[in-house]
Amino acid sequence: MHDTLAPLYAAHLATVIGHADRALAEHGYDHLLIAAGHAPARFLDDQDAPFVANPHFRHWLPLTDAPGSWIVHTPGRRPRLVFVQPRDYWHVVPQAPQGYWVEHFEITTVRSAAEAIAELPGARSAAIVPPGPVLEGAAINPQPVLDHLHWHRAYKTPYERALMREASRIGARAHRAAAAAFRAGACELDIHLAYLAAARQSEAELPYANIVGLNEHGAVLHYTNFDRAPPAQVRSFLIDAGASFAGYASDITRTHAAPGHAEFQALIDAVDAAQQGFAARVRAGQSYPELHIHAHHVLAGILREHGILRMSAESAVETGVSGVFFPHGLGHMLGLQVHDVAGFQRSERGGTLPRPPGHPYLRMTRTLEPGMVVTIEPGLYFIDLLLEELRAGPHAQAVDWTRVEAFRPYGGIRIEDDVICTEDTPENLTRDAFANL
Repeated sequence: MHDTLAPLYAAHLATVIGHADRALAEHGYDHLLIAAGHAPARFLDDQDAPFVANPHFRHWLPLTDAPGSWIVHTPGRRPRLVFVQPRDYWHVVPQAPQGYWVEHFEITTVRSAAEAIAELPGARSAAIVPPGPVLEGAAINPQPVLDHLHWHRAYKTPYERALMREASRIGARAHRAAAAAFRAGACELDIHLAYLAAARQSEAELPYANIVGLNEHGAVLHYTNFDRAPPAQVRSFLIDAGASFAGYASDITRTHAAPGHAEFQALIDAVDAAQQGFAARVRAGQSYPELHIHAHHVLAGILREHGILRMSAESAVETGVSGVFFPHGLGHMLGLQVHDVAGFQRSERGGTLPRPPGHPYLRMTRTLEPGMVVTIEPGLYFIDLLLEELRAGPHAQAVDWTRVEAFRPYGGIRIEDDVICTEDTPENLTRDAFANL
């Protein structure tokens, strides 16, 4: 794969450098400094949390384990990596940089974070730095520069898309293993461990904490408790889990019904078909908020078709009843971060595109353009807290509560794919990955 990535990376780096040059020139800086960052220390402890490199650092090169290191970019010069390789017998020392990308950098190796900082230019520098070091004379995280870089990070280069395809392949393989563990009667923790084994990634390497919920736990949107014993009766299984590759993420969700639970399986099938319809609309010029509202109408129609709602889909959306069953957004940007940057940004100069009224949890408000990668993750849930509020409100009579009680033990349904907006037909990374296993 490295032979394929080498030319894609060269073009990617040229694009990244071009954006950096324009941001520096426009805002009056001579240098761009990007810190890899450090592992944060745990409170009142001598241990650190797992290290996660600054996403801006990972945007320039696929180096995910380089705490204390820096990228220095000065327009007109080859970018420089100041690489920290400490003398240390307590921990594994990061290997010297190697691979398809190293020829594009001037590399200086130092032995400490302090030595790395001493290598940096100070005056007229824009520094993208996680909390930690203080740099004499540099502007720390200047918002105009961040706005410019974040805006352009929304458009994934062919190199980035290749890395995300691989992250999707790893995630799909691990999802298959988790589904097999579910069918074999495993508890949540053992399903999670089966996922890790198939992904060949530790929990710290995953892009986010796995959500593995059996039965009612599927109604907890970010359920991460991992029961150690399976329930007496297994009815359903929801897993939201991704994988990482060279600093890029996949984000995949699937819901499964246990054998013999045909009605819930039929509801899953309806949401799955709707989800594929939404993914097919990931096209240039499509307003993401409008796609989100469209999803509410379709999902409300499914609730009506399955006897859960007595009101029309239009009324369910207008009154907010659809939001009781679908209380989160349709999806978000994806890339170096699971909830990637610039989902609300108005332009490369910043600004915010507001969410539509009544939809506070939508994570993207932009219009889709070629190169954007977004998740499409509709869901239907039976959440006690929200159902109690609905039952006590003015629209309670529009719900068949007997049907609700029949579905409550299953928790909920979420189906999530990662989709690239192209010049033409969208590329569904997730469906392609499953199809090619």
